[in-house]
Amino acid sequence: MEEFLWLFKSVAFFFIMFVCKFITQKYGASNPTEVLPPSPPSIPIIGHLHLLRNKKEPLHRTFHKLSQKYGPVLFLRLGFRNLLVVSSPSAVEECFTKNDVVFANRPRSLAGKHLNYNYKSLIWAPYGDYWRTLRRLTTLELFSTKQLSMLIEFRKEEVRVLLKELVKDFGTSGWAKVELRHRLKKLSFNVLMQMIAGKRYYSEEEADQEAKRFRELMKELLQIHGFSNLNDFFPVLQLVDFQGVEKRMMELMKKMDGFFQSLIDEQRRMGSDGLCIEGKPTLINIMLSLQQQDPEFYTDETMKGVITTILRAGTESASTAVEWTMSLLLNHPNEMEKARAEIEANVGQDRLLDEADLPKLEYLQKIYTESIRLFPPAPLLVPHESSEACTISGFHVPRGTQLLVNAWSIHRDPDLWENPTKFMPERFESGMSSTEGFKMIPFGVGRRACSGAPLGKRLMGMVLGALIQCFEWEKIKGEEIDMAEGLFQSMSKAEPFKALCKPRHDAQIWC
Repeated sequence: MEEFLWLFKSVAFFFIMFVCKFITQKYGASNPTEVLPPSPPSIPIIGHLHLLRNKKEPLHRTFHKLSQKYGPVLFLRLGFRNLLVVSSPSAVEECFTKNDVVFANRPRSLAGKHLNYNYKSLIWAPYGDYWRTLRRLTTLELFSTKQLSMLIEFRKEEVRVLLKELVKDFGTSGWAKVELRHRLKKLSFNVLMQMIAGKRYYSEEEADQEAKRFRELMKELLQIHGFSNLNDFFPVLQLVDFQGVEKRMMELMKKMDGFFQSLIDEQRRMGSDGLCIEGKPTLINIMLSLQQQDPEFYTDETMKGVITTILRAGTESASTAVEWTMSLLLNHPNEMEKARAEIEANVGQDRLLDEADLPKLEYLQKIYTESIRLFPPAPLLVPHESSEACTISGFHVPRGTQLLVNAWSIHRDPDLWENPTKFMPERFESGMSSTEGFKMIPFGVGRRACSGAPLGKRLMGMVLGALIQCFEWEKIKGEEIDMAEGLFQSMSKAEPFKALCKPRHDAQIWC
């Protein structure tokens, strides 16, 4: 048995070497005049994978250090794959203007296959008619100004639920110690569920077990994605399901699929019983109507692919952004007081602020814009892949090269920003374009930029404003809030936000 295992490993090793050599010859620069971007020294077979296995810092920081040494256009070989990392506005502009169509695809991966309905989700679908149809659907029926305005009451109610829970924690004692992370994620999830299925999924009365299970599923999704999966870089490993990754993905998606299918089936039953809400159709209602017109395109699997994209991306990004911003404000109390003074001057103390107030709260807008500059929700954006060879900053980029944009690095470039690591909301003057010169790209750029950005900005502004207006906040024992970043590819805090709070003025009445 041991001899057979040794033989199998030897054969697998030499096969990997052959595959890597073949791929390198096929996709590498074949013409001496086609100069690849700068690259660190590599190791045979694995390439530069060893540089990305640092468990002490997140990937965007690793790429930042490499780019500082080798340049803002960096080329890496990861097993059989090529990777291009860009961290300058000029390179980003070249990627998403002249070469926008070239980089409109997504890389193939086990996650795309098993966790995204065989690339049928909106984020991972290949560029083409299928993706354009889904993009048009979500843009017009979910994130348009008209649709967001129709569903404003849902968002207001979820903010009030959050405030009520914080007031309840306070009770009759002094300051209450609170943690916001799970509540912010529950708020984001419920807002999206109202838009998708027309109901709150987690109610105040429920024990938090189902919410906890959902958060655990989301956490596992983050862990199983990304550069930790060697099967994507060495396809031969998929033959033996190395580390059991494929099995884990399939089991995880089975749980998620059951949840998504139950949402569709419930809405289908309600529709057949004539119980749909008139005037405020949910996304599932709309897709079920389209399914009757075009059943071959709008299959249940296609609908579940749309739902999973919205819930995964929306639940994580908005809640994480608010958590970072509150952490920054606790560490910068003067900015917190300026925001509170602006709210009191423009809204007063007789009512809870509303989304309609947000355009008047310019300093609050500067605060959350500065927050996502320092801590963009997706620091490396969503990966792209070149459908054909192209040139970036004078360098040859082979077909099939995965592209990552290090937004975190660009947002902290001292050549672009004064005191780039300092929290300075004042740097954003009124009317400044958020993507001016491609130096501020928290939601991506190009045709595959995040379509949910308008909702994220509204929700983030409303939640932040309400937390500042309704509560006093203090650091626990006067200690600075820990601003360390987690090791996931999403920009999560290593430690959840914890602080002391107590209601202000008539906060209990507003709630």
